[in-house]
Amino acid sequence: MRAVYYDTFEVLPVVATLPDPAPSPTGVVVKVEATGLCRSDWHGWMGHDPDIKLPHVPGHELAGVVVATGRDVKTRKAGDRVTVPFVAGCGHCFECHSGHHHICENQFQPGFTAWGSFADYVALEFADTNLVRLPDTMAFETAAALGCRFVTSYSAVVDKGRLKPGEWVAVHGCGGVGLSAIMIASAMGAQVVAVDLADDKLALAKSLGAAAVVNASGGTKVPQAIRDATGGGAHLSIDALGHSVTAMNSVRSLRRRGRHVQVGLMLGEHARAPMPMDRIIAYELEIKGSHGMQAWRYPEMMEMISRGVLAPQKLIQKRISLEHAPAALAAMDRFEGTGITVILPPV
Repeated sequence: MRAVYYDTFEVLPVVATLPDPAPSPTGVVVKVEATGLCRSDWHGWMGHDPDIKLPHVPGHELAGVVVATGRDVKTRKAGDRVTVPFVAGCGHCFECHSGHHHICENQFQPGFTAWGSFADYVALEFADTNLVRLPDTMAFETAAALGCRFVTSYSAVVDKGRLKPGEWVAVHGCGGVGLSAIMIASAMGAQVVAVDLADDKLALAKSLGAAAVVNASGGTKVPQAIRDATGGGAHLSIDALGHSVTAMNSVRSLRRRGRHVQVGLMLGEHARAPMPMDRIIAYELEIKGSHGMQAWRYPEMMEMISRGVLAPQKLIQKRISLEHAPAALAAMDRFEGTGITVILPPV
């Protein structure tokens, strides 16, 4: 198979010919029909994720067709159109038995704990527990756009954020995660303030439902700007970027008893970001993390997509081939472009 491959962190990957994968007893092999290019893949390539063992194939936002199944797989078969959460739960540990497969104690993550989907084929573990069947009407690229970004944002807004209609939501960072959160929060009847440094990203945020925007460049005092726009502060604020500054701004933009959800990964120099504990205590603020979404939570979201309430396909702004993926991956630290990029196989 063809795959994006690297054997040294921070050195430009190449497209190489590698052996086709085989399924484990509880796993499947999927022919990749679309896969998203995500900043988490860039973090992995930079060496920020301790789970990655070299050499490596990145990619974790995928959709495709099952082509082979392991001997113990009972509910999936060749020909099934599927996607998978970026965290696949083992189905046997305490967290999985509690329904929290996305923080499984023995989790499988394509593109991190094993080779990923920047390839013609990808092997996936724990298939019966984690594979999500796709409606026949859903395009593979739309399913790939769900990836980690849209489903993580859905869980952040709905499950962790407990959003109610009419509330104000501040979204810090208008990349794929942030734009997903804006679309989801707006669809649920919230009023959204979008924050970013780039006017083109803020324009896209407005087209997806943001009621107000804040350009954080030029010394803008973001927390005050959000408090002014919302009449006292956000009820829910989401750091969709993963940076010490945006995390701090998110917490400081909340009104009393507000909720902050950290979605953007805090890695490298931002892993131990400072927090305004005085305000967290005085305002009785809630601080939560959001790390993906369980496969059993997909149907509610899928139903909203089928009704047109949510339209993740609108987030796709660029389509590239596997051959262009290495350069696109390396460029992700520059935050160029808008929306989501998907990698598609040759036509």
